[in-house]
Amino acid sequence: MALSSMTGFARSHGASGPYTFEWELKSVNAKGFDLRLRLPPGWDELEALAKKRAGDVLSRGTVYANLSVKRANAISTVRINEDVLASVVKVAGELAARIDAVAPSIDGLLGIKGVIEVVEPESDEAEDKAAREAAAMAFEQALGNLVEMRRREGATLGQILNQRMDEIERLAKKAEAAPGRKPEAIRARLAEQVAALLETSERFDADRLNQEAILIATKADIREELDRIASHVAQAREMIGKGGPVGRRLDFLAQEFNREVNTCCSKSNDLELTQTGLEMKNVVEQFREQVQNLE
Repeated sequence: MALSSMTGFARSHGASGPYTFEWELKSVNAKGFDLRLRLPPGWDELEALAKKRAGDVLSRGTVYANLSVKRANAISTVRINEDVLASVVKVAGELAARIDAVAPSIDGLLGIKGVIEVVEPESDEAEDKAAREAAAMAFEQALGNLVEMRRREGATLGQILNQRMDEIERLAKKAEAAPGRKPEAIRARLAEQVAALLETSERFDADRLNQEAILIATKADIREELDRIASHVAQAREMIGKGGPVGRRLDFLAQEFNREVNTCCSKSNDLELTQTGLEMKNVVEQFREQVQNLE
């Protein structure tokens, strides 16, 4: 199964009888899956179908789906509500008899709410049903296009993530080969520090200092962290290769990478090793940012 991005965009068009319609789907990153629909009045029955189909093929991301519908030859007509108009004229006449007021003008009467009604053309139930079915098929097409686009972006992300794994692997090997992490180099540095302390004061116990130096040298070894980084690289490559909705798992792995690299930097007492650790930390952050886009 291929990797999929959570971002994508797709459109589809359709027509049925007097209706023409267009679906527009846009997908963005999210922790879970959510479909947000905007449907015109009278087309609400498409909501359940759209949510089910989208939920079947997508597991993460917020998808905004908008349906635009137009009806050909759908000319609205305007008519006067005679009952409302008669009531308004009657009230106006009664007021005119009681107070000195100017008679209402035609535009004033027509501006009163309810006097003018806009009548929509009558619809045909069979035509409407056929149009909704055609719109459902158009949604399937738009959804398929969205899934395909997300997979294309996912394939590109997979290549980038593998490149990041190559960089982490290279830097881990560089850290392992760093002269500063060799036992003899660590002992030499500690020996210099112990000698400097003994020269400044006779109060220090040489044996105790040597014991502490051995303990510090043991804690400074990053062999365990490098082994775990190698294990994380292998796991990441396996997940990227298998594909599917692995974004959350890779995000967790990115946190583990970061923890091990931070430990390497904190243990390091060598400038070259520290610089390598900081480079690795930067690559891990790039890996984590890219993983945020995966389904």
